[in-house]
Amino acid sequence: MRLTTMTQVTVDGVMQGNGHATEEERRGGFDRAGWAMGRFDDETSTLITETYQRADAFLFGRRTYEMFAETWGRREEMRGHPIGVALNSTPKYVASTTLTDPQWADTTVLGADLAAAIRDLKATASGELQVHGSGGLIRWLLAHDLVDELTLLVVPVILGQGVRLFPDAGPDVALELVSSHADSKGVSVQVYRPAGRPTYAPNHV
Repeated sequence: MRLTTMTQVTVDGVMQGNGHATEEERRGGFDRAGWAMGRFDDETSTLITETYQRADAFLFGRRTYEMFAETWGRREEMRGHPIGVALNSTPKYVASTTLTDPQWADTTVLGADLAAAIRDLKATASGELQVHGSGGLIRWLLAHDLVDELTLLVVPVILGQGVRLFPDAGPDVALELVSSHADSKGVSVQVYRPAGRPTYAPNHV
């Protein structure tokens, strides 16, 4: 099973608060939520929907899982959307050591040995295991060489605050560009595959 990610980010790398200003999206004093709403053209919106529809399973961090369960899992108008249909009819896995009683149907909480559980999923199942949102989980997966492909939807805005997808200090990863294009509203759609460690110029004395 291929593990893929799709993330909406700003030009300065912020992923927090792309939608409505929920309590979760306001954490840390963040007050610029909604920066991605209405920013995608029809082609990119279709790409996002079709990505969810081709998933064979979803993997979430706990925060994103609870947000999705509350919205896509419970609100009838969202459950009926093609993304909601895909999420509600597809197996879901949660990386959490504290979630004990998930209420969203077809959810499995992965155990304490998360790396082993994900490697087992990747080795024993076919298709695509998708990660949406879940920035902390994506960073952890990259650090453990578990990501096969990343899609970044880069919205042309600089926020200057908020949680970023990639931290100031973290693992370094070389990326191979698979495809890149800008939609009619200026959103850049970039697809990458991790390609090991980057190569740096040698030190000269």
